Amino acid sequence: MIAKFKSKQFISFLFAGGFAAVVNFGSRFFYSEFVSFGNAVILAYITGMITAFILTKFFVFEKSIHSVKKEFYYFTMVNLVALLQTYIISVGFAEYLFPMMGFKFYPKAVANAIGVVFPVFTSFFGHKHFSFRGEK
Repeated sequence: MIAKFKSKQFISFLFAGGFAAVVNFGSRFFYSEFVSFGNAVILAYITGMITAFILTKFFVFEKSIHSVKKEFYYFTMVNLVALLQTYIISVGFAEYLFPMMGFKFYPKAVANAIGVVFPVFTSFFGHKHFSFRGEK
């Protein structure tokens, strides 16, 4: 299991996901100008997800057994789980945990960064075994 996290594929996934996470994180500030923090987290996640799909499909996983349409469907399903994780952590930290702790150093930005990073491992396995599943 640990060996999978040392593979070239996982390292490529981290780079693709890292870039998509930067897009996600950065676009949240843009969206926050127009919608509530919670909605901005969701819109930013979608923006990052589309970026991640393109990068992951072309640079991380070998040819899968699925059509592009099916890949995107599974990719979306895996990311809905990750979105739920991101949302609960981002909003939970920003609106509940950090105020309870008295944490005031850019609480929404820090909360969102934690929320964006959290689903890396669950997403890798989901995409490897569902979204871009190769022939066995």
